[in-house]
Order: sequence, then structure tokens, then C-alpha cells
Amino acid sequence: MGFNLYKPFFLCATENYQASTIVLAGIPMDLTVSFKPGSRFAPAKIREVSIELEEYSIYQDKSLYDKTFCDMGDLELPFGNIEKSIETIYQFACKLFEERKVPIFLGGEHLISFPLIKAAANSTDEELYVLHFDAHADMREEYLGEKFSHATVMRRVGELIGFKNIYQFGIRSGSKEEIEFAKKNSNLYLVDKWCKIDDVIKNLKGKKVYLSIDIDVFDPAFAPGTGTPEPGGILSSDFFDILLKLKDLDIIGADIVEVAPYYDISDRTALLAAKIVRELILMIE
Repeated sequence: MGFNLYKPFFLCATENYQASTIVLAGIPMDLTVSFKPGSRFAPAKIREVSIELEEYSIYQDKSLYDKTFCDMGDLELPFGNIEKSIETIYQFACKLFEERKVPIFLGGEHLISFPLIKAAANSTDEELYVLHFDAHADMREEYLGEKFSHATVMRRVGELIGFKNIYQFGIRSGSKEEIEFAKKNSNLYLVDKWCKIDDVIKNLKGKKVYLSIDIDVFDPAFAPGTGTPEPGGILSSDFFDILLKLKDLDIIGADIVEVAPYYDISDRTALLAAKIVRELILMIE
């Protein structure tokens, strides 16, 4: 494809790109992280721990052995260069969407979602909707003087696809200004409003959806290995119930971001991410 990628493999993945509709790709960028860096090491760790999982999902009564999906490895990025990294990610994602793949991207920090969603939006003539699970609204106009940051990513996405096309769940942290902005402009559901997910899913049926999951949507008891842990999050068991409700949506791409393996010697954060990836692979037709 003209891109340099490193190639470890997720559980049951193949190298058969042509035969695969679903493709995995690591995007190991963490250049704007404001608290604890290290999410660039997540794609490799998620793959490493995936071998502990069963290939069979009791939730869906499906097996990875019955799916053909490709793990492309990690995209090589120019370390330290945010602008060039964003452009490299965008061009890479455009290629995947042009070839009618359904990519699942392994971050990396949350800023990677901007070029990924931009590529997804440009790949379809229909409106794109983003379903965003996170502890943080990520709706700041700028952070530490930067417009492009993991703390501003959904503000930039909203400017791109329209704020009313963003649905945010699990939010329990943000500045007063950004929360007020999100309440007024996007579809913001604070952490106690998970009951609204059924209505949102109903509204999104038949529409093109991109799914973005920040691992800090979970309570740190389940996912301590992240750069900005925020107490008071969702239980992992409850999230899997929610995730499986998305199976009837037209998900054209997804990312899971902000896993920072070095802050979790138990690997339970990476293992949780790997299990989410397994379920996504089995959900997407």
C-alpha cells in the first residue's frame, strides 16, 4: 500500500488483506498527552495479551476462526511531528476506506481519531455519525495553546462533521466551558445517562457510524493503564452489554485509544481492550 508498517498479529488474524473486510491497524502516536504518556506502546501490548483470550465469544456465540480479518501491524509515524503524523494517518485511513475495508484502529492517543474520522467522512456521500465513549468531553477549543490535542479532538471532529452528529457517553470530566459548549452543541450524555443509549441506537440505525472508544470511559479499577484515569466510570461487564447493542448499526470504522500499558503491570487494561476488539470483529458483518 506504500506505507511502512510493523507486523505483529492479533489473535487469529491473517496477513490476507485482499480477502479481509475487517482490518486492524495500530496507530502508535501519543504526542499531545497531557498527564501520563505511553499509549504508543498500546497496539503491541493489545496484540500480545490477545492470545490469552478465547477465539470464541460466549456473548455472540461466534468464533474468530469463522472470520477472515487482517492485522496490518503498526503504522510508522514521524515521531515528534504532530502535523505530519496527522496527515500520514489520514492518508493511510483514506486508502483503507477507499478499498471498502472496515478498519479497527488501535491507538495511540485520542487525537488520532481526528484524521481517522476525517477519512471516514470523506469516504461516504452520506452523513457520518460518531458514537464516542469517554470519561472526557474532549471539546476544548484549545489546550495548552494547541488546537490539535487529545483534549480538543471532538471539538475538531464536530467542526468537520457537525456537532449534532456526535453522541458522547460516559462523560464525567471537563472544564465548565467545554461541558456547557457540548451540552449546547453536541449530544452529550453524562456518566449517569447510559439509559439513553437505546434511544440513540434507534436513531442511528441505517446511518453511517464511526465508533470511538477511549479506555478511560471505564472506571480505573478495570482500566488503570491509561494516561488520564478518571474515577467513577462504567463497569466492564456493563459496557459489554452496551457494546453488543450496537451490532445492528452500520459501523464503518472504529478506534480504541488511550491504553497506556506501562501503568498497568497486571495487563488488565490491555486485555480489556483486546476483548473489545474481539467483540467488534465478531459484531461487524
